[in-house]
Amino acid sequence: MKLLAISDNHGDRQILQTVFDAYGDQVDGIFHCGDSEMTRDDPLFDGVQVVKGNNDFGIDFPNEVQCVIDGTKILMTHGHLYQVGMSLTQLDLRAREIGATVVLFGHTHQLAAEMSQGRLYVNPGSISLPRGQYASIGGTFAIINVSSDQMTVDFYNRDLKQINQLHQQFER
Repeated sequence: MKLLAISDNHGDRQILQTVFDAYGDQVDGIFHCGDSEMTRDDPLFDGVQVVKGNNDFGIDFPNEVQCVIDGTKILMTHGHLYQVGMSLTQLDLRAREIGATVVLFGHTHQLAAEMSQGRLYVNPGSISLPRGQYASIGGTFAIINVSSDQMTVDFYNRDLKQINQLHQQFER
């Protein structure tokens, strides 16, 4: 199974169009982790799982999405309601509660991937307004591959180029 995670485009519709056009038919699911600042009825979001971010004022996206793809339970939220800028503790408790194996979130604008107690946590970073150690990349999204024995996370820049030094592989 292959998932695309993207977040925090903050109104930059064109970059979503570019990424979705390039990878939409190569993945089993597209997940937008919030702060799109776009409307729910935008045709660009057809077939895309989207959650509400702290800057999505007056937009009726859900606060979280739960789904199962190929037997893998996925939890997605923006992260602000779980204080992900401080720690992943609250988000981890929610993931445990529902039995999620893959947890996707945004909000911090900083890319991250880590495996903890059999759960993969991925923040794709902000595609438009990156922060932190990798801000100089200029915006990122993630593609996650899940198989029976491992999970891999690859980050890509706005030019759709894989950032090889950020490749991460986790055993299941």
